Amino acid sequence: MHGDLASNKALLEGVLKGVKGLGAADYGVCVPYPYMAQAQSMLQGSNVAWGAQNLSQHEKGAFTGAVAPGMLVDFGCRYVIIGHSERRALFHESNDIAAAKFDTAIKFGLTPIFCVGETLDERESGVTEQVVGRQLEVVLNHVGAQALAKAVIAYEPVWAIGTGKTATPEQAQAVHAFIRQRVAQLDAEVAQGLRILYGGSMKPGNAAELMGMPDIDGGLIGGASLVAEEFVAICSAAQQ
Repeated sequence: MHGDLASNKALLEGVLKGVKGLGAADYGVCVPYPYMAQAQSMLQGSNVAWGAQNLSQHEKGAFTGAVAPGMLVDFGCRYVIIGHSERRALFHESNDIAAAKFDTAIKFGLTPIFCVGETLDERESGVTEQVVGRQLEVVLNHVGAQALAKAVIAYEPVWAIGTGKTATPEQAQAVHAFIRQRVAQLDAEVAQGLRILYGGSMKPGNAAELMGMPDIDGGLIGGASLVAEEFVAICSAAQQ
């Protein structure tokens, strides 16, 4: 929940300038709903896609305050973040709601960036794989492994976001590998092509090492995405 028209303009101009000519990866920004038109206007025709931070699982109806998937399509969105840890923790979105939103996004041609991850208590209790597995399982049961061919998974260890604690590249890689292996049990081809992003405070200083891991295919960037130079540095690291 950051930004205004003026600061958005400066941020997006900086991103556009910085990633122009970088073609070895995909880049996107997921903006708050009120600024969707601004993002579309500034980014169309560029190598930066845009998307939203959430959507309703309902196609339309009496759901005051919610935003329908078709509305995002109207503004040229490619991506939508689903199941982010803040939505789960602060807004009490369950695994079932996240799976329903995933299904709706796919039906409307949007690419879900589906978030999974564990809290500090869950990490210290040794149940990371059980927690991540459950979050993934609900989607797999709801839409099937084939639907993941049209999606992106983001692993965000909640305990490593804004806490001062950090996951090592090896810790992150272990969970990414678990996710890919879990999908491979159902569809090896989908698993091989699945892009799994790391969302645990990726920054310019650790981006190259994290993305150098075999199962880390990119980043879901938090605070660093609010500073054009930092975001562009991470994009540059993805070239390696």
